[in-house]
Amino acid sequence: MGVKQLSVFIENTKGSLFRLTDSLGKAGIDLAALSLADTENYGIVRIITNNTDKAFDVLRAESYTVKLTEVLAVCVPDVPGGLAQVLSLLEGAGIMVEYLYSFVRNSGTGALIIMRVSAAEQTEKLLDDNGIRMLTQEEVNAL
Repeated sequence: MGVKQLSVFIENTKGSLFRLTDSLGKAGIDLAALSLADTENYGIVRIITNNTDKAFDVLRAESYTVKLTEVLAVCVPDVPGGLAQVLSLLEGAGIMVEYLYSFVRNSGTGALIIMRVSAAEQTEKLLDDNGIRMLTQEEVNAL
C-alpha cells in the first residue's frame, strides 16, 4: 500500500531548488509533498507528485540523479500526541523510522505524514490492526 517517492540529489547552491521545481512545473507535474535535507555541498529533495513516472523521466532527462522509493502515507490523528501515539506503536514493535515529513494537503480526517520505515509490511499491518489509516497512491494523487 506504499506511495512512490522520488529522492533527487541536488547541489547545495543558489537556485538549484528553483531549477528542479521549475522543470517539474513546466512539465505539468504537481508537487503534493516535498522535503529538503541538506549538507554543506549537496541536498536530497524528497518529492511526492501527481505523476511519479513522468517526474522521474523529466528529472533524468535533465541529468538529475533520481531514486524511486516506496514510503507510507499515514493519516495520523490530528490531536496533541497523535504522532507520538503512532510512533509508540512502532517503537513497541521495534520498527525504526528512517525519516518522516509532514504532508500538507488535507485528508479530511487527520494530519498526513510521509514515513520511511525499516519494515514496511510489518508497519502496514501494525497500523491497520490499530485503526491507523494509510493512503494509497491513488488517494494521494487525488488530494
